Amino acid sequence: MSQGRERPLTVHHLNQLLLVCSLVLLVAVAAVRISSRSGLPSLLVYLGIGVAIGQDGIGHVQFDNAGLTQVFGYAALVVILAEGGLGTKWTETRPVLPVSAALATVGVAVSVGVTATAAHFLVGLEWRQALIIGAVVSSTDAAAVFSVLRRIPLPPRVTGALEAESGFNDAPVVILVLAFSTAGPIEHWYVLLGEITLELAIGAVIGLAVGWLGSWGLRHVALPASGLYPIAVMAIAVAAYAAGAMAHGSGFLAVYLAAMVLGNAGLPHWPATRGFAEGLGWIAQIGMFVLLGLLVSPHELGDDIVPALVIGLALTVVARPLSVVLCLLPFRVPWQEQTLMSWAGLRGAVPVILATIPMVQGVEGSRRLFNIVFVLVVVYTLVQGPTLPWLARRLRLGTGTEAADLGIESAPLERLRGHLLSVDIPQESKMHGVEVAELRLPKGAAVTLVVRGGTSFVPLPTTMLRHGDELLVVATDPVRDATERRLRAVGQGGKLAGWLGIDGEDPGH
Repeated sequence: MSQGRERPLTVHHLNQLLLVCSLVLLVAVAAVRISSRSGLPSLLVYLGIGVAIGQDGIGHVQFDNAGLTQVFGYAALVVILAEGGLGTKWTETRPVLPVSAALATVGVAVSVGVTATAAHFLVGLEWRQALIIGAVVSSTDAAAVFSVLRRIPLPPRVTGALEAESGFNDAPVVILVLAFSTAGPIEHWYVLLGEITLELAIGAVIGLAVGWLGSWGLRHVALPASGLYPIAVMAIAVAAYAAGAMAHGSGFLAVYLAAMVLGNAGLPHWPATRGFAEGLGWIAQIGMFVLLGLLVSPHELGDDIVPALVIGLALTVVARPLSVVLCLLPFRVPWQEQTLMSWAGLRGAVPVILATIPMVQGVEGSRRLFNIVFVLVVVYTLVQGPTLPWLARRLRLGTGTEAADLGIESAPLERLRGHLLSVDIPQESKMHGVEVAELRLPKGAAVTLVVRGGTSFVPLPTTMLRHGDELLVVATDPVRDATERRLRAVGQGGKLAGWLGIDGEDPGH
């Protein structure tokens, strides 16, 4: 190293770097407003920021380190999958788990085969390159799916299936891309299938085990500050990824399953934890997409636009619908839902990150593959993202206005062996008009205080609850979960929730 020629990093340089990072974050946050109105996933704006400050943009930043991009991309993907798992409702995912598993395995295999065939015969890529690009673009992107679907009032089974698929299918796709990018002959299909099955099994076992142990510990140990719970939850989820990867399993599947267990365990201070996880998820998305934008050289994309459009068309119009139809045949899913799920196979940063793997492995033509994937993701996200709400309305799959769920935050009372539940009654909640006595809380739980219009008072059994009220409910440890279930049930079904079959089984959300 020529140490004498290197410029040492000074406080002035650090200040400049912090200024640039803060400005990028502020622009990215402001861009969310635009993307939410237009229906576009915000990833396109973040990619645009990276391109704008890159070597062909106004910033002229020279960056071509694919290895560093891959490392940071993996780290960001872990955080995004953790945030997605924490927000996945088990009550919505459980009925459609077989559907999601089929889409994430069999569906991926069908999509890889069809897309690779199109890339080989229509674009002229040699088979290894065709298989790599088929595997790369066959994974739906968790960040894109979460950001778009959670703004559309779809039936829970559709949302649950698509969200779980996007969380599950990263694992087998990463394994396939690594296998196809490795130098030497490709293993026999049954050997590769066995490796994928083993890695998924190891990742699933470790993820579920770490999630269960972590949730058990957090529920039985009262931490001295509420701000420690979000940190602990994210640390447990990331530990699941590391443990799964070190055990030669799928770390991505492990982190998603661990986060899902934690997110449905009814942990203390849950709203604060969700807010913290969402903030980290946004930072991970922004950083990842900006870095990917920096890696792109727009002047090199001209020759790859047509191949990207052809491969993307084969993926969107043939491969994705065919994989959905074949996977859903045993489940008798209505054609309207199959149509929407075919169109909702959103691609995002995950394919672009995976496209850096062959670049790091030194695969011939890998730079062209990266450019094709980048163009494909940008173009088809522009097409699919904004049209999803329109298609949902045309297929009459919108669920309309539903009773708003309660915001419940739990704080442990360690010495008293109880919990203090803070309950917000939002607009459209069916708890409006219910008297305190009609809540019929379990023995060992009681509403101790009502805050209304800035004034707090101790309620009577005949006190009628209203929209905007905040309740403080004290519950002993044995009835804490039952109390929360009952509150949610009344919020969804009113005072007759028990007779209407609404049980409020959604702890932790």
